[in-house]
Amino acid sequence: MTCYTEGIRPLVPAQWRSFDGIVGVYWDAEGQSGAKAYYLSPDPRIVIFFNDVSPHIQMTNREGGIGRDARPMTRAVYVPAGVPLWTAFTSSHRFSHLDIHLHSDRLLRFIAPSLGGAAARSILRRPVESEDVGPIETLAELLVQELAAPARHAVYGESLVGSIATALLDLPAEEKAPTSGRLTQAQLKKLHARFDARTDGRLSVAEMAQSVGLSESWFTHVFKQTTGETPQQWQRTRRVALAQKLLTETDLTVADIALQLGFADQAHLTKAFRQVAGDTPASWRRLQRFR
Repeated sequence: MTCYTEGIRPLVPAQWRSFDGIVGVYWDAEGQSGAKAYYLSPDPRIVIFFNDVSPHIQMTNREGGIGRDARPMTRAVYVPAGVPLWTAFTSSHRFSHLDIHLHSDRLLRFIAPSLGGAAARSILRRPVESEDVGPIETLAELLVQELAAPARHAVYGESLVGSIATALLDLPAEEKAPTSGRLTQAQLKKLHARFDARTDGRLSVAEMAQSVGLSESWFTHVFKQTTGETPQQWQRTRRVALAQKLLTETDLTVADIALQLGFADQAHLTKAFRQVAGDTPASWRRLQRFR
């Protein structure tokens, strides 16, 4: 990360702790009137202030923007990877804030399972600025306590970071299955995205339910109501479709295709293939090539 500050001094040593793909840093500092700073990171960054800074600090994402298109600094800010940030103090002010630096892949792991990879990456490119910290501040305070005096397993701090990120990021409102007991088109889209993200086409029912924000039992019920198939039948059909694509577009053996798609063996693939396509993989391939 590239960082330059002028006229800002820490009042006590920074408290920090690293986690899996995450670094949390707590600062208690003071900025003089006219103080300024510049930040540019290849990874996303979250900043949460524990006091009101909007009357004292201006920010902009354009060089030379201070005084022209600057805006008041908000209590919570999400800065996407590669987005520069300039700040300037209009008056002297003591402040405290939590900096959370996250590797992009680590942040994706928090949200991609529920939203799909493409939607999650799009969200991570959108900056967020919010004055309404609400529960985010409470979560941030808990994380600061863990930075200052680590007392729990690292997974506790990582889960706090995940909660802070998902509370702050511009995520779409969760869609639940309507009272008719059917999945929405948006939920089906999420499910397809989750399936397509797996090269072997294998998802447990629990993973499928998680991707659309439903309990496993309720998901199984509404899935059958929506598609006419059980989750297992739907997944088998799609995995056989992947096998058909490999049979027509590659010279892989049936055994190799079975291995690539996570079937137990060639016989397992052949059984599933016959149930869906009404033929064996080898016979189906010969017919396609003849045609």
